[in-house]
Amino acid sequence: MAEQRQPLRIGPYTLTSPFVLAPMAGVTDAPFRRICRHFGAGMTTSEMTTADTSLWQTPKSRHRLDLDLDAEPVAVQIAGSEPEQLAIAAQACVERGAQIIDINMGCPAKKVCKKAAGSALLRDEKLVASILGTVVNAVDVPVTLKFRTGWDREHRNAVQIGKIAQDAGVRSLAIHGRTRADRYKGDAEYETIARVKENVEIPVIANGDIATVEKSLEVLRLTNADGLMIGRGAQGHPWIFRELNAALDPVAVNTQLEKNELRDIMLGHLDELHRFYGETTGVRVARKHLTWYCENLENAETYRHRVVRVDSASEQLRLTEQYFSGMDQRGTEKEQKNQPELQQEATLQTH
Repeated sequence: MAEQRQPLRIGPYTLTSPFVLAPMAGVTDAPFRRICRHFGAGMTTSEMTTADTSLWQTPKSRHRLDLDLDAEPVAVQIAGSEPEQLAIAAQACVERGAQIIDINMGCPAKKVCKKAAGSALLRDEKLVASILGTVVNAVDVPVTLKFRTGWDREHRNAVQIGKIAQDAGVRSLAIHGRTRADRYKGDAEYETIARVKENVEIPVIANGDIATVEKSLEVLRLTNADGLMIGRGAQGHPWIFRELNAALDPVAVNTQLEKNELRDIMLGHLDELHRFYGETTGVRVARKHLTWYCENLENAETYRHRVVRVDSASEQLRLTEQYFSGMDQRGTEKEQKNQPELQQEATLQTH
């Protein structure tokens, strides 16, 4: 059932949708962000990058700092534990065109927490205040914060962190409904997000375990959040943003994805990855996206098994085209007999 909501605003920016893409290292690169915006994501944020600008010349950092200057607002996420270093990185991002600076205090990865960054910062509320205040004062663009509900279940301090952020001048909060100790296990808890929403006046965006339209509406109801941040639910399923927007649009048209549309999405995504990274790295990066796409396809096991093992861009494209045409020119008669799905027209699963 469609539900009318107030637009989500972050500083001077009014987002076209309350559903935004979560920054995910190794996933939400420029090609993937473009696809999610095509399907209606209200905002996409660059992959988390280090605040140590001396490391920005590595190929990985250069790709992560490839900003979407054609789509407002241009949001960049940085991670670190030293206030001045984060402030310098924020200023450098603004000089490159960033319009929103997002501070990561939610990443549970050991290599990040080991450096007292990411969700490790939640154990030191004074440092949180220092970081946020220093970065806010260093730039003239909105600063946002992504964090978790606490370090562990015995130390949930999301409400306190939310208040600290608001007092520091942060313009919006995105909260993953798990503690750092939970990592990605168990069910996301939305009660804490709801309490943060009750205690701050800035926008609150809920995150965690939001992979279907039904779940999104439930999370909006449970948290009263101003928006939702979609992470793993968009992997291999970037059209989820179109589905979510339709759920809130009383005059939405049919959002069912046709076979030809999905074919064009996948081929276009592959082509962009190959060009963005170069063939060798592009083929390697494409493998995980192809695996995720296959989770939303029928009769795709043989296709998946082959396409993630080839080493050339042309082969990835060719096998994808063959999958959608229902023909496998390279298969033997035995394979065709044992794998009749390759002779059938590919169709989407109904979710």
